[in-house]
Amino acid sequence: MFIDKNDLVKCGFGPYQAYMLIKQAKAILVQRGFAYYKSNGVGKVPKEIVEEILGTKLEIESVADIA
Repeated sequence: MFIDKNDLVKCGFGPYQAYMLIKQAKAILVQRGFAYYKSNGVGKVPKEIVEEILGTKLEIESVADIA
C-alpha cells in the first residue's frame, strides 16, 4: 500500500511532519536503488517504509482497503 502526505495528516501528523516523513522515506528508497523516487513529482511512498522510520504500524484506511 502506498501513502502520501494527506494520509499521514489524517493519522494525526502535522503537515510539515507528514511532508518530512515522505521526504525521508523517498531518501531511503533512493539509497536502496529506487531512482524513481528522486523525482519531485512523486508524492506516494510504500507504507512499510514510513512504518520503518516510525518504528510502529500505521492504521490508515484507504479506498482499496474498504472495497
